[in-house]
Amino acid sequence: MEHKSINSERGIVHYWINRNHDENSRCIVFTHGLTANHIMFEKQVNYFSDQYTVITWDVPLHGESRPYRDFSYKNAAADLKEILDTENVSKAILVGMSMGGYPCQEFGLQYSDSVLAFIALDTTPFGLDYYSSSDKWWIKQVGTIAKWIPDKMLRKSMARSVSKTQYAYDLILKMLEPLSKEDIIEQMDIAYGRFLRENRNAKFNFPVLILLGEYDRTGKVRQYAEAWANKEGYPLRIIKDAAHFSNADNADDVNFEISTFIKSIV
Repeated sequence: MEHKSINSERGIVHYWINRNHDENSRCIVFTHGLTANHIMFEKQVNYFSDQYTVITWDVPLHGESRPYRDFSYKNAAADLKEILDTENVSKAILVGMSMGGYPCQEFGLQYSDSVLAFIALDTTPFGLDYYSSSDKWWIKQVGTIAKWIPDKMLRKSMARSVSKTQYAYDLILKMLEPLSKEDIIEQMDIAYGRFLRENRNAKFNFPVLILLGEYDRTGKVRQYAEAWANKEGYPLRIIKDAAHFSNADNADDVNFEISTFIKSIV
């Protein structure tokens, strides 16, 4: 993977690209979850790089894309558009894991002509009707609750709550390692706060696939994903033997579902 970056007035955004020089190959962009970074998709990069151009990136405010001012999903989507324009990618397949689904959905609303498909990986939908008043209240409390948990315990509990395998657990801890507790709480507060401010009803004019870990117990992700699939008619595939971090817990099944879905639409 070649490490590159773009500059905006808000900060430097880092990304990694493995370009497939087959002129007919498609581009897949992988967008990581909250408090994580681009290495979250190492098993997807290895699997898809032979057939596709693959881009991973550190979402603004995360990984090496720090410091970053004025974070919003609208701005993150604009940064992703600049990355694709820089790489002369006219259409991309977006894969968004957990929080990573939000910049993908925002991108899909702003730049729908640049999206070939969206794979919603253990994430939740844009839409006002999905989230109750109590849901929104609890979302606002995540950072506050984290403040009361000792640093080491917080990291272990975060890793344990989203993983089923030792590999996934260790990878979460590895991604958290460069962050201070204050960094973690800042990312939680800003990311969830911006979601509540930017969430709106959304209709997409491209295919969507929802993937959900069999043992995903993170918040109400399961309920939201099922409601999303029922309302919009999107296919929902359950990833066996996987928790919230399903693309690490069961990479083989996630890769298979993504590959099969892409082949069915192109």
